[in-house]
Amino acid sequence: MCPFCGAILFADTPRFPVTLTLNHFSIRTTNLERSARFYSEVLGLTDGPRPPFPFPGRWMYSGSHDQVTNAVVHLIGIDKSDPAGLQGYLGDRDESSLVGGGAVDHIAFLAQGLTTMMAHLERLGVSARHRTVPSIGLHQMFLDDPSGVVIELNYPAAEAAGVTFPA
Repeated sequence: MCPFCGAILFADTPRFPVTLTLNHFSIRTTNLERSARFYSEVLGLTDGPRPPFPFPGRWMYSGSHDQVTNAVVHLIGIDKSDPAGLQGYLGDRDESSLVGGGAVDHIAFLAQGLTTMMAHLERLGVSARHRTVPSIGLHQMFLDDPSGVVIELNYPAAEAAGVTFPA
C-alpha cells in the first residue's frame, strides 16, 4: 500500500515509474490584469499564446513563445458575468479561498542577477525577504504576488557575498 495515498501497490508495480519536471503553476485570480502586470514587470515574464479556453486567462512565458513548455505561469481569470466556462473546465472555487496559496506554500524559480533584481524591485516598490542557506550554496529572495502567493527566487549564494540586505 502506498504510504501517502493508500493506493494498493502490486509486487510488480515500479516504485518510481515516471520522471517528473515542473511544467507550470496556475493561479486563479480575481484581478487578471494586475497579476499579469506583476509577472511581467516584476519577474520579466512575457505574455504569450494561450489556447482558447472557455474562461479568461493569460500564459506568462520565460523564454521563447514557440514552446508552450516556456509558459511557466498560467493565470486564470474569473468572468463574473459568465462563470460557467471556468466552472465546467476546472471546477468552482469560493472566491474567498483565492488569497494566498491555500495548501501551496510558495513557488520557486532558479534565478541569476541578484543585485539587478534587488534594484528592480526597489524601483517598483516591491518588498522582498532574504535568506541565505550556506550549506547548499543558495540565497533566497521571497516576494508576494498580487493574489498573496509567495514567489521564491533562488540565486547562487556567491551572488549575495558582500551585499547588504534590507532589514
